[in-house]
Amino acid sequence: MTKYYYRKSSGTSRKSLRILSLFLSLAGIIIFLYVLFPLISWQIYFAPEFRAQKIEIPIPRSVYAGAGVGSLLSYAGQSLTTDYTNAQNWYPSSRFEKLNNLNYSLSIPKIGVVDARVSSADTDLTKHMVQFNTDTAPGRNGNTVIFGHSTLPQLFNPNDYKTILANAYKIRVGDEVIVTMGSEKYTYKVQSITVVEPNDTSVLAQDLSDSFITLITCTPPGTIWKRLIVKAKLT
Repeated sequence: MTKYYYRKSSGTSRKSLRILSLFLSLAGIIIFLYVLFPLISWQIYFAPEFRAQKIEIPIPRSVYAGAGVGSLLSYAGQSLTTDYTNAQNWYPSSRFEKLNNLNYSLSIPKIGVVDARVSSADTDLTKHMVQFNTDTAPGRNGNTVIFGHSTLPQLFNPNDYKTILANAYKIRVGDEVIVTMGSEKYTYKVQSITVVEPNDTSVLAQDLSDSFITLITCTPPGTIWKRLIVKAKLT
């Protein structure tokens, strides 16, 4: 008669499976919170803030200020698949002009931004804010378009360019934007605050009637749903 011997399975493999399951569960929770928390914050904190402002909105105000979680979720996945720290990805159909190494600093006292670096040397928003166009510069006639990254206001760090415009939603008409280029200092006053669709390239248009700065970031904070456009004029 043949004898069979059964060996009790090692507890090591079961322990490994438990660790793997725990890791996958934690990863799922982190991804869920990464997507959901900005949406909850929008509903509780920021939608009322925007409803109270006199923001020029080409799209219906009810669509923007009353946006539900479902609308925001439809865009949330893109933030996981597209690198929005590369300014070129904000407007893929609009190519950056030939870079010419413009470098200067920008301050927005209202939201605690002090001497943030602006450059046209590359499109990396983790290193500095990015000037999109090189056919003008602060102090000259023209519209200087500047991109700045944003995230949840709770994560704002004035030394981290990934969070530099996290509080841009607090900017109001009349607030100052101060640019320092070498020994020259230029003070701009905010003229308009606009919310547009992410594919609206009209905000990149040149305007030679005076000296303007246009700041562009994503909104609501922590999402890529729309673009917040802050346009200021040299005083």
